[in-house]
Amino acid sequence: MLQPTNNRMSPAWLLLVLLAISITTISRPVVVHAQANEAANAPAGKTASDHPQSQSALMWVINTSGWIGGVLLLISIYFIATIIQLFMELRGPIVAPADLMEQCEALLAKRDFNAIYKLAKESPSELGQLIATGMVGLSSGLGDAREAIDRQGEVITVEMEKRISMLAVIGTLGPLIGLLGTLKGMIASFSVIARSDAQMKASEVAGGISEALILTFEGVGLSVPAIYFFALFKNRVASLSVQTLNAADEFIRRLHAAAHKKPASESAS
Repeated sequence: MLQPTNNRMSPAWLLLVLLAISITTISRPVVVHAQANEAANAPAGKTASDHPQSQSALMWVINTSGWIGGVLLLISIYFIATIIQLFMELRGPIVAPADLMEQCEALLAKRDFNAIYKLAKESPSELGQLIATGMVGLSSGLGDAREAIDRQGEVITVEMEKRISMLAVIGTLGPLIGLLGTLKGMIASFSVIARSDAQMKASEVAGGISEALILTFEGVGLSVPAIYFFALFKNRVASLSVQTLNAADEFIRRLHAAAHKKPASESAS
């Protein structure tokens, strides 16, 4: 029977904490040296207040990222929500509730097979589905019941893997969307160079390069945790599937033995 997971801080919550710390750190205002130099070299009639002296690094990143950064932000929100949902659903107490097995054991001791089937059938857990499927197959023998459990176990495994498939998609799309931003930024920079007949503005060229590098960083930064959590949940799905299948198979074996064992009252008579 599956054991409940421990109560340590999950990687999803740790990721949220690190994200909050990062946002707090980069949100501190930084001095824009180019603007400060312009203010120093401004004519006497203009004061330093005519030029902005500082800019939030976070706002600069948001403005530089543009609409592609907005797309990556929406995908990141969906990614975090999916991670939290998977941590809540793919757990031992959810897939194979301990109270369900305890109730089935109590009913098995009373030889109340109809109540066991009804309880398993009404349970939304994967263990309940396996027990109900095995009891239906017992009408054709223990071998057929075990085969039915194996087939239903494969279906359940596929369904759980479908829940985590979007993590692999996000891990693949992240660098590609970042590459799209890279191409956009480099095109913007080289178009400035190509259209400059006389004096070229270095700030415009640097803006396109900054956009390219930031979007590449954001795409890769989204892809790395997505690939990690996909591998983590894939291993968890495999572990939960095997443990739940073994628990259901063992219970069906004991149920079959109890069904073919004569009650003590009949043996005494």
